[in-house]
Amino acid sequence: MPFDYKKEYKEFYLPPKKPTLVDVPAMNFVAVRGKGDPNDPDGDYQRALNVLYSVAYTLKMSYKGARDIGGFFQYVVPPLEGFWFDVDEKGVDLSQKDKFEWLSAIRLPDFVKQDDFRWAVETASGKKKFDCSAAQFVMIDEGLCAQCMHIGSYDSETRTLELIRQFVEEQGLTFDFSETRLHHEIYLSDPRKTAQEKLKTVLRTPVKKINE
Repeated sequence: MPFDYKKEYKEFYLPPKKPTLVDVPAMNFVAVRGKGDPNDPDGDYQRALNVLYSVAYTLKMSYKGARDIGGFFQYVVPPLEGFWFDVDEKGVDLSQKDKFEWLSAIRLPDFVKQDDFRWAVETASGKKKFDCSAAQFVMIDEGLCAQCMHIGSYDSETRTLELIRQFVEEQGLTFDFSETRLHHEIYLSDPRKTAQEKLKTVLRTPVKKINE
């Protein structure tokens, strides 16, 4: 069976509903940077998703074509993820979506190298008939974070983020947001097929000891 990152790395993709700490290792992603409300049907976010999935599935299906990627194994494309920049010491402000700055991303298997990635971008651009050059090969090393599973609409994330904040304080820690340490969401449900109250989203925030 194809390798499924969600099942093999449950500590990163299937956390409990109560906040926990997790040390997240460096991972590679195909990513697109943008700004604006992700719900805008004509906005940058929807265009970014087209690019991400085009490149991700080109890599996944490479074994059926002429590209021989060293170390390739069949796998399930990992879920969509989002890193959000519009945060302060309290976290992301969900009421100001038009001001969001984001990095939308899909995890890449470790066997995908820079040359393979460039091939996938060029191939996807040709086959899909739209420009995928906004895609970037990005390595993200999150380190120590607090996370938990949020069940419900994206607009109701505030209540789960408050649980995380309380947990972080109880652990003697503080949020550690910066240009490289970001509010992170992993989208496990397809909002086109799942009722809002049943959406599953991993919420993750970078943390550190208070005196660090």
